[in-house]
Amino acid sequence: DCWVLFIRWKETRATMTEYGIKWACEYCTYENWPSAIKCTMCRAPRPNGTIITEDPVRGSSSDVSRDWDPAGIEGGSSPLICPDSSARPRVKSSYSSEGASKWSCHMCTYLNWPRAIRCTQCLSQRRTRSPTESPQSSGCISRPIQASQDPCEEYNDRNRLNTKALHWTCTACTYENWPKSRKCAVCDHPRPNNLEAIDFAEPEEASSLINEQDRARWRGSGSSSNSQRRSPPVSKRDSEVKMDFQRIELAAGAVGTKEELEVDFKRLKQIKNRMKRSDWLFLNACVGVVEGDLAAVEAYKSSGSDIARQLTADEVRLLNRPSAFDVGYTLVHLAIRFQRQDMLAVLLTEVSQQAAKCIPAMVCPELTEQIRREIGASLHQRKGDFACYFLTDLVTFTLPADIEDLPPSVQEKLFDEVLDRDVQKELEEESPIINWSLELGSRLDSRLYALWNRTAGDCLLDSVLQATWGIYDKDSVLRKALHDSLHDCSHWFYTRWKEWESWYSQSFGLHFSLREEQWQEDWAFILSLASQPGASLEQTHIFVLAHILRRPIIVYGVKYYKSFRGETLGYTRFQGVYLPLLWEQSFCWKSPIALGYTRGHFSALVAMENVGYDNRGAGANLNTDDDVNITFLPLVDSERKLLHIHFLSAHEMGNEDQQEKLLREWLDCCVTEGGVLVAQQRSSRRRNHPLVTQMVEKWLDRYRQIRPCTSLSDGEEDEEEEDE
Repeated sequence: DCWVLFIRWKETRATMTEYGIKWACEYCTYENWPSAIKCTMCRAPRPNGTIITEDPVRGSSSDVSRDWDPAGIEGGSSPLICPDSSARPRVKSSYSSEGASKWSCHMCTYLNWPRAIRCTQCLSQRRTRSPTESPQSSGCISRPIQASQDPCEEYNDRNRLNTKALHWTCTACTYENWPKSRKCAVCDHPRPNNLEAIDFAEPEEASSLINEQDRARWRGSGSSSNSQRRSPPVSKRDSEVKMDFQRIELAAGAVGTKEELEVDFKRLKQIKNRMKRSDWLFLNACVGVVEGDLAAVEAYKSSGSDIARQLTADEVRLLNRPSAFDVGYTLVHLAIRFQRQDMLAVLLTEVSQQAAKCIPAMVCPELTEQIRREIGASLHQRKGDFACYFLTDLVTFTLPADIEDLPPSVQEKLFDEVLDRDVQKELEEESPIINWSLELGSRLDSRLYALWNRTAGDCLLDSVLQATWGIYDKDSVLRKALHDSLHDCSHWFYTRWKEWESWYSQSFGLHFSLREEQWQEDWAFILSLASQPGASLEQTHIFVLAHILRRPIIVYGVKYYKSFRGETLGYTRFQGVYLPLLWEQSFCWKSPIALGYTRGHFSALVAMENVGYDNRGAGANLNTDDDVNITFLPLVDSERKLLHIHFLSAHEMGNEDQQEKLLREWLDCCVTEGGVLVAQQRSSRRRNHPLVTQMVEKWLDRYRQIRPCTSLSDGEEDEEEEDE
């Protein structure tokens, strides 16, 4: 482009010395050199009878410009064209001075040329002048002009027709894309191959109509004002809606009534509106496997999504190809079914190389959504002065005992995908925070595993739901309950928080006191954190979550903040026990949950189910049955010091004996043979929520399918050894 501009500049400079005068473009008012037959800026053709402006170099046309009189040409009608930036058609002016009679827009106050019927800047309609207004005060035309006879409106129709013809509509999400884009800007759906024959038929038709109108107008036939206008073409979104309706009607066999078909149509539109970009990428990849489009599969693979994702019933219904797609199919299933060997090799290579995380919530999206709805339905608000939200169901997530039946290689793969190895190493090896007791980890089968969690600001809420229901707080249901509980019970929690912060500062030798305004300002900041998705939460929010769960929360975390060099920066203050002290003890459960804290990140700490308790050798004689799974959570650290209880009042604070007594009141505590004070976390597989059990089973089936292949390979190796 720069080279073309340079060549044009050389040509115009060569002709400048010959003529030395310029002409103004009738559309953009740009002053072009005399030899130019088109405008340099907007490429508009040079009109006949253009007034030449003064040349700044030679100035030879100054006399021409000074002696020219508009009234002396064609009987007073000026051949000037309105230099309107909105590119209006050529209309002869009836004023002797165009600039002196500009009208001001009532919306943006922009001064427009007198023949413009819409504002150049905001496209607002020009107001007509009332009979009592003077032309100087209103700046409007003296007589109303019919829109059907105005060539400017005719130009607007042509412009809209041209703009509509430039876009192409995505067949997946109905987004209108620019003509040069090969993929949809929203869902990355590839542009159909037959789109040019469909979309560019209208531009040709529109251009032919425009050319006919131009020829009729410039010939002076006068039929442009009275000719019948062509309505703009039907939008692609409307045509897509009609196609969807016809597709549903064909899928239903045209058996149902019109009302039933309309219901199906609305249902399909709801499904499409709920889908996100990752969902569209997955559907495009599925269609790409069937049609042999490797680009769609690579686009989904490069997005970092799960290759083992399965088709749901809604997605199969949206694809509407029962012969190709079925519920539960993955990209690998489709590649095998349609014999796409190249795609199958790419998918299997990706699965083997990518160390992707796979927790139970990722395997079955339908069950995950049902669990989220179940959590929302089980949230209720307590009536009375302490109007805090609470959950009605007691659910505890544990890893299934069937994991031990898998081969060692499959177990290693499972733990790599479901656990956070870095968090596990930091809590076990770098500082003995969890699993430091051999008695608890081996003899009592109470080893804790750190589940992998998202690194977003909602890690605390995600870890709480992972430790209970095994899912993330994706829809911010728990965060909303936290925010509403803090606001509705602000006085109760504020009193506990203020008293605890005052005692904590004095216990560390920080003898200072704050004014009430400062306390209120800090409390307002804590409230604001609860209402912002992605915002980091503090100890007060864990205390409120213990009341929402109606059960204690035990946090095992590092004691110090450290820099990347390993330097200690300060105390974390998260480790300890959070009790629902503002509830009645009879209203709460004594089975706690465990969370891990490492460097600003929370993780759910869960145990694995065990079959029985006969071989445990527990120090306490427990009357348990095989249906109940008990995990012993230590209430002391590796130095046998009692964990702190957060947010105690003045009369509840005291020595360790008083705190241990308080722990025994709120938790089922016992002492092992090794003298470790522990809390019993009870969970039941049969009494657990059925949706959670079903989700775990589907997740475990994913690894059970790997077992035959591993066994087959082991058998082949044994046969080879026998042959040798």
